[in-house]
Amino acid sequence: MTAPAARDRSPRIAPGGLRQVGPFTWLLARISGRIAGTGPLALFLTLGRHRRLFHAWLWFAGRLMPGGRLPRRESELVILRVAHLRGCRYEWEHHVRLGHRAGLGPADIDRVTQGPGAEGWTPRERALLTAADRLHHHRDLDDDTWRLLREHLTEPECIELCMLASHYEMLATVIAALRIQPDAPR
Repeated sequence: MTAPAARDRSPRIAPGGLRQVGPFTWLLARISGRIAGTGPLALFLTLGRHRRLFHAWLWFAGRLMPGGRLPRRESELVILRVAHLRGCRYEWEHHVRLGHRAGLGPADIDRVTQGPGAEGWTPRERALLTAADRLHHHRDLDDDTWRLLREHLTEPECIELCMLASHYEMLATVIAALRIQPDAPR
């Protein structure tokens, strides 16, 4: 992933401290960072400045990942593909770490950048990545992609896939607009 230009590096809204985000978000950012192998999550400390919205978003996002029906490995593949397509360094770096924990190896992560046409994907993984690409480029799924998904996913999984990919597209937009910086490794 390429870093934003130097003029784009400073956050538009700085991550908040305990007083700005409250004890729950402050502690959650630290615990989540420890789990991720980083310092406190800048995303949480920035979005946490709008406490009500952050808490609602956190509940929703947690239902997609890690609490979704798709296996974590597959969720991480979709998220990494979106992060790659969007050029979102924050999402990419964070989910490379989480992807490793979900069973993705270096070859898998390299293949994510090559896309669904790369050798080595299972038919189900190829269907997921094809759908992520279609949603990114066309904001829709054509009938062929839908048929391919339905060969491998249940209806609830199809709904979740569409929401997962779209959610991380939205999140990449927020991260870019607010200039949220990647978390430093611990």
